[in-house]
Amino acid sequence: MNRNKIISILSLCFLLSCKNEKPINQQEAAPVDSVITEVAVVIDTIPKKIAAPIPDYDTSQWVDMGQLDTSFVLDLRYATSNNFVKEQLYSCPRCFLRPKVAQVLLKIQKDLLSEGLRLKFFDCYRPLSIQQQLWNKVPDATYVTNPKKGSMHNRGLAVDLTFVDEYGVELDMGTDFDFFGRKAHHTHTDHTKEVLKNRRLLKSTMEAAGFKSIRTEWWHYSYLYAKYPLAEMEWECPER
Repeated sequence: MNRNKIISILSLCFLLSCKNEKPINQQEAAPVDSVITEVAVVIDTIPKKIAAPIPDYDTSQWVDMGQLDTSFVLDLRYATSNNFVKEQLYSCPRCFLRPKVAQVLLKIQKDLLSEGLRLKFFDCYRPLSIQQQLWNKVPDATYVTNPKKGSMHNRGLAVDLTFVDEYGVELDMGTDFDFFGRKAHHTHTDHTKEVLKNRRLLKSTMEAAGFKSIRTEWWHYSYLYAKYPLAEMEWECPER
């Protein structure tokens, strides 16, 4: 019901209430205009519906993980200089993935929350233009996929991630994200029992949901049950 109809109904109710069998002193009756004004003031306090913002991307192809669920933790390193090339490559930190991947990760997140854990994303979809910049810096296929071939990140099917506890503290995985060395390999077992336990938990959780790991990076997982082409999509940065 819109506001004008509410005002009309309340005004009519007031006028009808003034019709009683006993005459009333005119000085005791409040002016109708005054009552209508008071009603309008009350109605102004009724919460108004706020139109949802129009997405600035193709929602049939992409999901913005930060908008999908605010319990995800975003630490998108390539939107900062805290990465292996020491340069900011993304204009702003937004995590986009394909819809199927997003829904699977949302399910994982809900299960983790009951255990006091959450997912923290270091990287999600990566435009091919950024892949080229990484390759220019580190042309080593052991750690960076040649943009001519393209990676699962460039398709929106891969995530770099870890677990954090209820306080937002990362579980110890033995190395930082994007550590290029043997200590980051799944096959490297010269770590504490706690590190090995955390890595096993991350790996088993992701693999059970349909993701595949790679040997050299404990943080990288690609979704197996969807196919998409390489993408050039570059996201907009919301006005601050």
